[in-house]
Amino acid sequence: MKAPLIDNLQYAKFSPRIFRQMREGGVDAVHVTIAYHENFREMVLNLEGWNRWFEMHPKLIMRGTCAGDVRRARETGRTAIFFGFQNPSPIGDDIGLVEICHQLGVRFMQLTYNNQSLLATGCYEDEDTGLTRMGRQVVAEMNRVGMVVDMSHSAERSTLEAIDQSARPIAITHANPDWWHPALRNKSDEVLRALTRAGGMLGFSIYPHHLKDGSACTLSSFCEMVAEAADRYGAEHLGIGSDLCQDQPDSVVEWMRVGRWTKAMDYGEGTADKAGFPPMPSWFANNRDFGNIRRGLVAVGFDGGEIDGIMGGNWLRFYDEGFGPA
Repeated sequence: MKAPLIDNLQYAKFSPRIFRQMREGGVDAVHVTIAYHENFREMVLNLEGWNRWFEMHPKLIMRGTCAGDVRRARETGRTAIFFGFQNPSPIGDDIGLVEICHQLGVRFMQLTYNNQSLLATGCYEDEDTGLTRMGRQVVAEMNRVGMVVDMSHSAERSTLEAIDQSARPIAITHANPDWWHPALRNKSDEVLRALTRAGGMLGFSIYPHHLKDGSACTLSSFCEMVAEAADRYGAEHLGIGSDLCQDQPDSVVEWMRVGRWTKAMDYGEGTADKAGFPPMPSWFANNRDFGNIRRGLVAVGFDGGEIDGIMGGNWLRFYDEGFGPA
């Protein structure tokens, strides 16, 4: 079977129109964010919404919990939807909820968003104290049940400690190297070398704040960055995590950045006079545009097998290895 097309992070305002675009773009699987700052009950309400979509659109999407579901989605012309958290808020201070969330279908959890959490330090904090005692225990529990540790929004020391602490490879699902663009959210060469040496995966983000030249980033610049990353870390550890926020209203940025922890707006990677979503680059507006990335990777010299891996085959292997119990 031909290698699948997998986007390992989206936070779009999902709708039947987007589900149809996934099919038009040949997208076989998408990891979707179902929690930013939600507590457990609020996260369950989001799961209820997805269950209704699965019921209403069974020819377009299906629930994904294992790598085999990607293969089944391909065979039946659908897109498999995998769930993840961008913050550990749904588990609160209860480690037992890690297994419950896994039983509910959650397969990825970030140990932090931008702030300090009960588990680790986010990338916007002034001081990075690394994994907490609870963080080390939660990593071990995630390893046991088969939930992937995601450090996309975490600070340097915390990320390095998570890579070292985890008995299974971890993921940075949506970020880029900071040697290409020095956004706070992008990752250092030290982190990316440690991640990939340990068998982990990096998903390249197409969110403009993570791109060199922002919304004006060219396809060739992006693909040249991917080629340099392949030279440094190995193409087999690379994939796509677009961070596509299609159709979300600008008001959602406040929920993403602020949650409930402050009364003031935290502009994060945006600017004080424009806190909404930036325009996507011209070559990637929605799920129908993955072919542009494939063509760009051809242009910078990747061979077919490497491209198949970056476009989804590497994530499929990672799913095979990471989603089951240890």
